[in-house]
Order: sequence, then C-alpha cells, then structure tokens
Amino acid sequence: MSNEAATATSSAVPQGPEQLPHGIGSSLPSAQCRAKTEGTFPYAADLWAEGLLWAAVLRSPHAHARIVSIDTTHAREMPGVRAVVTHEDVPGDALHGRAVADRPVFASDVVRHHGEPIAAVAADHPDTARMAAAAIIVEYEVLEPVTDPEKAFEAEPLHPDGNLIRHIPLRHGDPEAAGELVVEGLYRIGRQDPAPIGAEAALAVPRPDGGVELYLASTDPHADRDRAAACFGLAPDQVKIVVTGVPGATGDREDASFQLPVGLLALRTGCPVKLTATREESFLGHAHRHPTLLRYRHHADAEGRLVKVEAQILLDAGAYADTSSEALAAAVSFACGPYVVPNAFIEGWAVRTNNPPSGHVRGEGAMQVCAAYEAQMDKIAKKLGVDPAELRLRNVMATGDILPTGQTVTCPAPVAELLAAVRDFPLPELPKDTPEDEWLLPGGPEGAGEPAAVRRGVGYGLGMVQLLGAEGTDEVSTATVKVHDGAATVICAAVETGQGFTTLARQIVQETLGIDDVRVAPVDTDQPPAGPSCRGRHTWVSGGAVERAAKMVRTQLLQPLAHKFGMSTELLQITDGKITSYDGVLSTTVTEAMDGKELWATAQCRPHPTEPLDEAGQGDAFVGMAFCAVRAVVDVDIEIGSVRVVELAVAQDVGRILNPAQLRVRIEAGVTQGVGAALTENLRTPRGIVRHPDLTGYALPTALDTPDIRIVKLVEERDVVAPFGAKAASAVPVVTSPAAVASAVRAATGRPVNRLPIRPQAAVAAPSA
Repeated sequence: MSNEAATATSSAVPQGPEQLPHGIGSSLPSAQCRAKTEGTFPYAADLWAEGLLWAAVLRSPHAHARIVSIDTTHAREMPGVRAVVTHEDVPGDALHGRAVADRPVFASDVVRHHGEPIAAVAADHPDTARMAAAAIIVEYEVLEPVTDPEKAFEAEPLHPDGNLIRHIPLRHGDPEAAGELVVEGLYRIGRQDPAPIGAEAALAVPRPDGGVELYLASTDPHADRDRAAACFGLAPDQVKIVVTGVPGATGDREDASFQLPVGLLALRTGCPVKLTATREESFLGHAHRHPTLLRYRHHADAEGRLVKVEAQILLDAGAYADTSSEALAAAVSFACGPYVVPNAFIEGWAVRTNNPPSGHVRGEGAMQVCAAYEAQMDKIAKKLGVDPAELRLRNVMATGDILPTGQTVTCPAPVAELLAAVRDFPLPELPKDTPEDEWLLPGGPEGAGEPAAVRRGVGYGLGMVQLLGAEGTDEVSTATVKVHDGAATVICAAVETGQGFTTLARQIVQETLGIDDVRVAPVDTDQPPAGPSCRGRHTWVSGGAVERAAKMVRTQLLQPLAHKFGMSTELLQITDGKITSYDGVLSTTVTEAMDGKELWATAQCRPHPTEPLDEAGQGDAFVGMAFCAVRAVVDVDIEIGSVRVVELAVAQDVGRILNPAQLRVRIEAGVTQGVGAALTENLRTPRGIVRHPDLTGYALPTALDTPDIRIVKLVEERDVVAPFGAKAASAVPVVTSPAAVASAVRAATGRPVNRLPIRPQAAVAAPSA
C-alpha cells in the first residue's frame, strides 16, 4: 500500500480528541509482535523433544481409485524406520470430520481425492521417513473420477452417504411475481486456497498414562482433541492439544490429515514424533474455498427496483462434507445480497465429487453469491441506462428489512451510507503518459501493450456476512481473569490467529481494572472450551466472556472499599490505575486496594440462540450480520486482457472501533485476499489432480499486486446485542472486493465477466466497446 494511501486510511479512522495509551479504542500493539519480528516466536515447526522421530505421510497420486493392496514390507525394513501405520492400525473410530464423520484417517478400500492419506511413517531422520513412505507399494485400480459437480447427481455414489450433502430450497414470497425487466446469468467461482504463510506442522508427545499431547496451530483445539481421541481410541482427557503460534489462518488450520497420523505414530512408538509439511503437502492436505456454479434470474420494475430473484447454487464440496452444509446455508441465505427482495426462490446444493475437499475459508458461501448478484445488478443498470451506484441505492436494505429467510434484520445495516461514501470519494488521477510511469500500466512495462489500449473502469460491490455460527450453533466461550501483585492474567481457549484477540483481551482488562500489565495465557485443552476462531467469534463471544470476568473481579476489588466508605461500587471508578470516588473522598491505587490479595473470576458469554432453516429455507438462523461497500478502479489493456487494480475504496460497518490500527490491517488484508480471488488465485484440478501445488504455480497477490486501499468510512453504529457493540472486520471485505473488481472490469471492457478469477480472454474488450 502506498504511503499516500496509508495516510488517507489513517485519517479516515476516528481517533477521538484524546488517544488513550491503553484500553478499548487505543491502538495497543500486539504483545507477540517483537518476538515474531525477531524470529523467536515459537511455531510448531520450531519445536523439539528428546528422542524425536520424524513423520512422513504417503498420499494418493490418484483422484479416484480402488486400493487393491498395500505392502509396507520394504518401508518397515529400512534402517532408521521405527513404525509404519495404515488404516489397519487405527484403534478407534475409522471416520472423522468437522461437521459429518465421513472421512477416514487413512484410505482403506477406496481413494476419493488426490492427496488422500494412505499410510504414515516414523523414522529417526526426515529424509528416511520420506524415503520409507515412498517405498510403500500400493496397488491401485484407477477409477473414473467425478469432477463435475453437475454430474454428481447422476453418478454412482462416491461415499456410503451418497453424493448429495445438503439441499436447501428457499421459498419466500409470491412465485408468480414478475418484473418488467428480466436479466439472467451463469457464473463460476474458482477454487481459492487459504495458502497460509506457514505450512502445517505438528509435534506429538506420548504421555505416561497412555495418552498423547499434540502441539499444533489448531484454531479449534477442543473439537480437534475430541476428534483425535475418538480416532486414537482414547478418552478425551487422555488427549491434550497445546496451541502453538499460528503462522497464518484465513480458515481452518491443521487439517486432521496432519495431526492424526502424527499422534498415531507417537502412540505406536512411545516417542515424540514431528511432522512438518512441505508446501505441496499443505496444498494437498487442507481444505479450499468451494468452487461454485450459480445461475441467476433477476426481475425488476421499470425503475430498477427488484421484484424477484431466482437462483440455483451448486457448491463443489470435494470428496468429504467438511463445512459444506454451513457454507451452503450462507450462500442460499445471502443469495440476494444486502438488497430488499420481496420474492426470492433459491435452490442450493452441496455435492461430493472427487475433487479436493472444500471447507471453511473467510466468507465461505457469501463470497461466491456476492460475485453473482452484483453482476446481475450491473446487468440491470446497463439495461436501464442507470448509474450502477444509483441502481444499488434504490434497492439497499436497512435495519428492519426482511431477509429472504424471513429473518428481520435487527442489527445496524447502514448499507446506503456505506455505498454513498465510496461513490462520493474522489476518483484517483489517471496515470501520466510518460516512460517512467509505464510500470503503472497493466502488466508493467514488459507486459503491457500500447498505452492507448488501456481503459479505466469503475465498479461497485456490496457484501454481507454472518457473524458467529448459524442455524442453532451453541456459541459459548469461557474466560478467567486473575489479578495478583498488580498484574492480570487472562485464561481463555480462544486461539489468536492474527485477528487480534489477545490484544483485545488485554485492552478489556486494562479498561475494566485499570491494570496495564496484562498477560494472556497460552491456549490448551485443559482450559474450558472457547470454540473455533472464525466469523469474528472471539471478538464477540470470547471478548464478552473476558469482559464479564473482568467486571466480576472489579466488583470484588471495589466492594470492600465501597462498604468501608458507605457507598455503592457504581460510585467508584478506576482510571489509570487509580480508584476514586465520585466526591473525591476516596483516592487510592489498585495495587494498594489489592493489598497482596489474589482475585479471580470465571465467566461465560453465550449470545441469543438461533434456529435451523426449515424445509422452505425460513428461520432466524443468524445472530448478526456485517456489511461492506467497495468501489474498485481498474485499468485494463483491452487488447491483451491484463488488469491492474488501481484503487479500492472501502466503507464498512464495524459497530465500534476497538483497536484502530488493528482494524485497518484486518480490512486491508481482507481486501488483498479478495483481489487474489478476483484476478489470480485458482487452484487448478484437471481430472481431480492438483496442478502446481506450490506458491510458484498458485499465484498469490504480492505487495506489488496490492492496490491503494482507501478506507473512506467506518460506520460506528453499535450492535446492542454484541459485547462492546463491535462487529467482525476481516471477512466482509474478502466477500465484497472480488465483486467490485469484476464490476470495474465490466465497466472498462463491456464484457460480462462471469467467472472468477478473471481470465485474460474475459478482459478483452467486446467488439462494440
């Protein structure tokens, strides 16, 4: 991001008349930043244990095959090999899964996707382990893979549970309703990989009681512990997960195909076992964003107001269910976007194929439909000859409107305000036509055609995401706050994945208790559960638990003083480490009031319940929602189809700004991930085989690809049911920015742009342009 853009972003965030050095609303830096900068922060790949063995996993080279035989003789006989395990060595449940137990630890009779684990080896050297894994002889009967999700309906079942994971038929309003104007479209969204900067790693250490400890970057440690215990044939209290540093997470981390083989090998050998995945193994082993096929038909009246939306949404879940049911619910529920649609009829399916498994990646479901419904809005605007932003403003929803699921939007929904903010923000200047500025052209000086072939386009995107889990998910988190000797400790199993929870927890305690020295304890499964790190949960649920625990400690601290001076605790306040009364009679420090005592309290936070969607796709399925508007400015070489994103202007409803610097970073990172989905990121899988599973063949956007990101407005309209009134920040710009980039390319070229990422041939100008 340019310095100029950074200045504009910083000035857009309200700082207030007085910036506090700590507490809510300050830009408190992360306690981990120094260690991460210096390279001393402990990740799982850095860990060591006495007597350590190294693991390697043998994965299937085929997308679909029947396993005729597995011969591990040569591997077992190799010097230095300590154990080889296959499906026959799994002592507990043979199947596991995030939402549905449908995935084997090791394939036994059939392989369902490229990279599926077949066996694992433990040896005294990593090279020996890899060579031994390669020495395992597997005889396959190669089968025809089912890679087209549309053909999955008629194909032979790929799994005992069948190929259909879920079907949601949403019915809302009058099926006979029709508009004077009708537009249709067919859209395809590619397979985006979460591509964490650090590949997966795990260390398993056997325990004297016959259990095992797993050290890994889990984002849902208690659920991972329970799955591991079931597969190991152990009680949950015999398995402990210790969360190490998380080297990047935009979805789930540490897929079970990494952690379960390591744990099994440690239990088999009685020695610590470590696995550090290569980048290729990382691509093959974890879940990706759902590739999606979408068919849309929008009905509008003569002024462009939406009358009815009809859609068919097909999610490619890959070989196993993972979180596909949840992703489908989001896709169907948000299929019309943040617009008022009185009549909606949506059919959604998630199906199994022989493609790599799909799962949780930021904004799953919502991102795919956003690209489609915003393309439809552009089509309506073009047909009517109306400005695209004006058309959207005629249809945006607000608080009190009804979703197609029948749920009333009770949270703040300042969609019109967000869109107006990005629309009215000044457009960037055109690049100068001088040789030194050629790098500003699409493709740079080596890749661009003639400057005269470059066209500028402006496009818009409006997006929405759910906050927390949905459809009856029991969202709960527990936290403990302890205070002793002038310092506080927060104990909460909320994993810090980069979303800033540990910083927020420190700010909450600083604000509530006036104590600067706040430490957040490392996470392990000996602590009460806090749930997964996704959808802004920990800002809301775990932050709420920390706040409640801190307030309970505050009451314990103030009650003796209030009693002594004959007043209520509400008449006492804590500021900058000092306790004072409303009348000035009492003035003491927190340390003096503690008088050497240790105070502690444990509290839970559980938001109001939700309900599953019924057979017509109706129900109050979501706790809350967040909204975002993005205006994209792109330059396109209309002769060769290269695209340069010049600027993305972002306006977002954030509820309340808890940490201004941290919030800016989260939004910028989300926008950048969205740019990757729009232009470069597509994990290609011809016939189910992952091609180029590395960071050379898979094109992540670099710093040079990141446009100027202008955060032009952050709407602080607090959600009264959320602790602090804050909303999640990172997912909704990921959802919205790809749609805005595609919209801008349409404006520049006159082409429909119905596929993400945008291919060069789709960005070549239409003949009439």
